[in-house]
Amino acid sequence: MRLHRLDITAFGPFGASQSVDFDDLSAAGLFLLHGPTGAGKTSVLDAVCYSLYGSVPGARQGSGQGMTLRSDHAAPGTRTEVRLELTVAGRRLEITRQPPWERLKLRGKGTTVDKAQTWLREYDPTTRAWKDLSRSHQEIGEEITQLLGMSREQFCQVVLLPQGDFARFLRADAEARGKLLGRLFDTRRFAEVEKRLAERRRATEAQVREGDAALLADAHRMQQAAGGTMELPELAPGEPGLAEAVLEAAAVARATARELLTIADRRLAAAESARAATGRELADARELDRLQRRFAEARERAARLAERSDAHRAAQERMERARKAEAVAPALELRDAADSEHRRAAAAEARARALLPQALADAGAAPLAAAARRAAEELGGLESARRAERRLAALVEERAGLDRQERADEEVRQEAETWLADWETVRTALQSRVDSAQEAATRAEQLAVQRDPARRRLTAARQRDRLADDTEAARQRALAAAEDAVEARAHWLDLKEQRLHGIAAELAANLTDGTPCAVCGATLHPAPARKTAGHVDREAEERALTAYQTADELRAQAERHLGAVREALAAARAEAGDTPTAQLAEEAEDLEGAYTRARATASGLHAAQEELRRAEGEREQRVAAQQQAAVRSASRVAGRDRLEREQAALEEELTRARGAAESVTAQAAQLERRAALLTDAADTARAAEDTARRLKDADARLADAAFRAGFDTPADAAAALLGDTAHRELQRRLDAWQSEDAAVRAVLAEADTADAARRPPADLTTAEQAAADADRRLREASSARDAADRCRAELDRLSAHAATSVRRLAPLREEHTRVARLASLAAGTSADNERRMRLESYVLAARLEQVAAAATARLLRMSSGRYTLVHSDDRSGRGRSGLGLHVVDAWTGRERDTATLSGGETFFASLALALGLADVVTDEAGGVRLDTLFIDEGFGSLDDQTLDEVLDVLDALRERDRSVGIVSHVPDLRRRIHAQLEVVKGRSGSVLRQRGAG
Repeated sequence: MRLHRLDITAFGPFGASQSVDFDDLSAAGLFLLHGPTGAGKTSVLDAVCYSLYGSVPGARQGSGQGMTLRSDHAAPGTRTEVRLELTVAGRRLEITRQPPWERLKLRGKGTTVDKAQTWLREYDPTTRAWKDLSRSHQEIGEEITQLLGMSREQFCQVVLLPQGDFARFLRADAEARGKLLGRLFDTRRFAEVEKRLAERRRATEAQVREGDAALLADAHRMQQAAGGTMELPELAPGEPGLAEAVLEAAAVARATARELLTIADRRLAAAESARAATGRELADARELDRLQRRFAEARERAARLAERSDAHRAAQERMERARKAEAVAPALELRDAADSEHRRAAAAEARARALLPQALADAGAAPLAAAARRAAEELGGLESARRAERRLAALVEERAGLDRQERADEEVRQEAETWLADWETVRTALQSRVDSAQEAATRAEQLAVQRDPARRRLTAARQRDRLADDTEAARQRALAAAEDAVEARAHWLDLKEQRLHGIAAELAANLTDGTPCAVCGATLHPAPARKTAGHVDREAEERALTAYQTADELRAQAERHLGAVREALAAARAEAGDTPTAQLAEEAEDLEGAYTRARATASGLHAAQEELRRAEGEREQRVAAQQQAAVRSASRVAGRDRLEREQAALEEELTRARGAAESVTAQAAQLERRAALLTDAADTARAAEDTARRLKDADARLADAAFRAGFDTPADAAAALLGDTAHRELQRRLDAWQSEDAAVRAVLAEADTADAARRPPADLTTAEQAAADADRRLREASSARDAADRCRAELDRLSAHAATSVRRLAPLREEHTRVARLASLAAGTSADNERRMRLESYVLAARLEQVAAAATARLLRMSSGRYTLVHSDDRSGRGRSGLGLHVVDAWTGRERDTATLSGGETFFASLALALGLADVVTDEAGGVRLDTLFIDEGFGSLDDQTLDEVLDVLDALRERDRSVGIVSHVPDLRRRIHAQLEVVKGRSGSVLRQRGAG
């Protein structure tokens, strides 16, 4: 990698655009970057780093994504930009970066932030022109990192050699060296290997513990199934031998369970045999008891039958008489029916005759029937008169309806005539209301067009008057804010100049004996500057700057507010003109009043139109009603004459028909009632005669049937009869007697029952107790056998599951053993790792050994062959080994720690270490050639001879076509190195002055 040109604009302390021609500076191979403290030497290196990686080293990056990189001296309209032209991997590239920029908005007030911009271009030697490659931050970052083969941290350590860091590296412990080397050589993959191995060890250990816990759980379940007789191994999950111990204990438990099952089977067979014998004995005892009780019950039943023998014979005789009386029952029923019918007919005849006139009360059935026929004939002659009477009533109702209609039509005619008499007056008034409302609506529309402009002019006039006062007040505030800002800026610049004059005292306040000076690098400070009275420190300057920035912001705000007020005042005057506000208010008020009155009048237009339409419709309805009433009245005259003629004819006919009665209907009702009474009396008389004959015949038949059945009188036969319920009850008693007698005789005739009765009484209690004891012993034996079988089956199942778990865990146990050994070895905790060196430390130790060898080649020359850097892998105290660094002193032949070197020795040792590290990192990055290097400070601690030797070493780098830039403000170097880049600081920012080798 070779740098060609660097362009800086508004970056760090550089307020204007500055350029660096590295080709001119590198022509001599060695160039000097110098300037006073705080001028911006390091900012040049930051610009190189920022152009490549988009960020600067360490805390100088700040926050805000690079917004702090902008120069405070830059003009407001100038954007920060860094452009670097370089050659890397045979390609000439140009990188341009612009960090985020907060600027004033082009329109409106306030500020806006422009995003960061990045451009990458490549020079095409064929066309001799630049071509664009990318504008993506991510793509450009990946491309540069791939071409350089280094991260930003590696670049800052390899190309921008910070001597203070390597001096600390020499004196650091193994842990600090490991952190730095880890960043440079990117050994994260080896640390990741350690981490992955540890995670894998924990994972496999957890899996093994989980499997062992499950195995122990199976063992506890087997112990529970075995009833506590199984002994568990006293091992925890993860301990070796647990699986074998569990399987051995399970085998013993299974053998014990099978022996217990065999014993339980034998006990169950013996209990079953004893239960069968006692069962047979109990069955024999129960049968003997049943037969003896059966014989005793039969003897008791026979005695009860003998006691009821007389009642049984009486019941048999009563049943025989009832069977004989059943032959007389039909005659009895016929005679009872005839008697009941005759009594009903005689009663009906007496009721009918009671309603007849006295002359017909004793008449026979034939005279009564003849009188009923005559009454019916008279009733038929009155039917025509009844129809005429109904028609006369309808005619009277019809004439009354005609009279009501005539009166209603007369009222309609009179009401219509009264209303129509005032029609013309009403119509004229309504039309006048409609015309007035229409005129008002037209006037309101005209006024509405004039009202809005008048309102806007009045509002603008009021705003014009108010803004005239606000403008003067804003002008005064803006003037005062500008004066405050000028005073604050002058105060800040004065304090800044005073601080710059006394900056030496401020730097000297931090000096201690033995510590290198940050400016010259010397460790002795014979005459440090002292602070004088009225010294201005950093805090005072920063407070003054903050006060100035606050005052300037208030000035800008006041000016923006004044401009806004003036713009608003101009707009208000353009709208309102010069007319006084009071006059505009009076005109607007008059116009508003006229508009309100016109709107109020126009609002009644619709109502007036609707009322006129309703009045015209009502007039048409009343005229039509008047005409229809006249037509109906004329048509009713002819109908009334016809009804009067028909009514006179009907009244004459009815006078003849009703006779002495009040009406034809009353005469007909009397005839209908008379005919009905006579007909009913004739019918009941004939029925009474018929039922008397049937009753006489029934008595004769009953007497004959009773005699033939063997009864003296019909009354005896009736008494012997039984009802259905009594007959069934008596028959049931007779059948029950016969069934009971047969059953008792059958039981007493049984041979086994009689034989059992002759034997001693059965002992059922003793037999049942023996059977219950046998049942209990059988259940106990069966339960014990089932429990033993379940125990054996559960132990077999759990043992099989445990064996499967052991087989499944075997590969996992082997993997855990292998991974745990590798993890312990990589972590440095294994007994096989004698030096307790971690894998990452081992790799870094190899890199450190390479760095020490590369650094020794230059250190020997710088120290005149006295010192050699060697890597040591010895342990330091209780820590781990691998990253020790010692120096071998050829004058004494002893090896000692690098912390014992003096200030100057530490400088050239750290320089040799930095150059050696650069070589190793370059080779590690894929052999990318680094043609430009920078060395930052530390030369002030060397004497003249050592300085010459160091410069000779650096000058020897030119042999490999390298250029080395030394960053220092040591005066002697300006004399020794002719190619120089000077940083000059001033009140308006720093500038660069370049002097070539010539």
